[in-house]
Amino acid sequence: MGFQQLIGLDIYERADGASRARIDVTPDHMNPHGVVHGGVLYSMADTGMGAALYTRLEGDESCATIELKMVYIAGVRGGTLECETKVLNKGKRVAFLESEVRNGDRLVAKALGTFAIFPLRD
Repeated sequence: MGFQQLIGLDIYERADGASRARIDVTPDHMNPHGVVHGGVLYSMADTGMGAALYTRLEGDESCATIELKMVYIAGVRGGTLECETKVLNKGKRVAFLESEVRNGDRLVAKALGTFAIFPLRD
């Protein structure tokens, strides 16, 4: 789990090309301005996208991020962050995904990602 555990990211649901994850915000997540660091939100989306895509991969396939664009909409000072992700399209070698990060009912970030799909090596 490594980095995921370090930031307290809990992926509590993953099935059918979708995932849901959460982080309870702590002082360790803050930037010098007292709001959650953008890297935390980015990591939620990136990891959530991988989790969602893995539910659509064959047993001999893996994936990696090609690019991820994130729009930061509002700052977060506390509470719980929830990230909902879905696969928008999966081809043989490339997949497109979308994540929304919320703090309560408020949308705080949205991301679109492109992932490579490739065979696992022995």
